[in-house]
This record gives sequence, C-alpha cells and structure tokens, in this order.
Amino acid sequence: MRNEQDELIDNYELEVFTPPCEPGAERFAATARLTSDISVVFPYLNAILKGAVYYPSAQALTWKKGGHNIAFHAYEISSSNIEDREAALKEIKGLISLVNRSWAKKSEIEPLYETRQRPTPLAVYKLLPQTNCKQCGEPTCYSFALKLATSQKQLEQCPPLLEPQFNENLTSLREIVINAPSIGKR
Repeated sequence: MRNEQDELIDNYELEVFTPPCEPGAERFAATARLTSDISVVFPYLNAILKGAVYYPSAQALTWKKGGHNIAFHAYEISSSNIEDREAALKEIKGLISLVNRSWAKKSEIEPLYETRQRPTPLAVYKLLPQTNCKQCGEPTCYSFALKLATSQKQLEQCPPLLEPQFNENLTSLREIVINAPSIGKR
C-alpha cells in the first residue's frame, strides 16, 4: 500500500511522436505510460483545473491548456498539439509534477467527483458585449467565446465586459465559465 507522502507517479516511460494522422506535421504529441494507477487524484485535479472534464466511469480526465489537448487516464498521461520535441518533454514533466503536487496537497483541496461540462461557445457568446472590438486579441467576439469556452482566454481579457453596464453578464459568465481555485485554496 502506498504511503500518503509518496509521490503518486515515481516511474514512467515517455514517448514523443508526430501523430500518424498528420505525417510531416510540425506538431508533436507525448504520452507518459505510468507504472501506477493515478485515477485516485482525478477528483482533486477536477477541482483545481479550470476547464477540466472528469469522466468517473471511464477513469479519465481531459483538459485544454494553452491549445494543448491533455488526457489523464489511470495509467497514462497524454498531450498533443505541442510545438517541438523539447516542449513535449517539458509538458509531460510539468503534468507529472502537477499530479504529484495535487496528490501531496490533497488535504487542502475539496475533491470534485461530478462531471463538469464546458460551456458551449454560443452560450458564452450570448453573454459577451458582441462589439467585435478586437481588444481581446481576437478578430470577433465569437472567436473569443470559442477560446473562453476552452480555457484559452480569460474573462478579464475582454475590456468591454468589465464595464459597469455588463456586470450582470459578467456574473453569469463567471458562473458558466469554470473558475477553479488554485492548489492549496478552497
């Protein structure tokens, strides 16, 4: 039996590759094959990772981080859409560190066992100012909504949304866009 102070992941095999569906692509994917079952940490990751989607029956959790698709399974962590081989190695090391830190601080995290769904881009768009002002760095409010729904953008990146006349919309958006606490906070 594992001691609670032990790291959850202490050994893994790493594979970095170009996905077969994209031969010659400049993007990489990485998979860490684990020697221990990490599914016990998924409710904690579900509680702290903004935009994570937890599937208890499948013992899986998915997450989007900076345009990367990340999947946690009982014996595997995968990430895709990574710029180069070095970035892929760094990404997997960071994800393993995240799992181990979350496990080490589990007493400070309220686990979340429910499946949260990401809001649809249309639901997010309907609550945005719809000015297409480009202040967020996106060409349209709908493209901002797409990135907001997948946790690639933050509400604060839309300056018009922070104006007083949009307070009610901002409050509604905060409810549907998952704003998870950071590790160690409740």
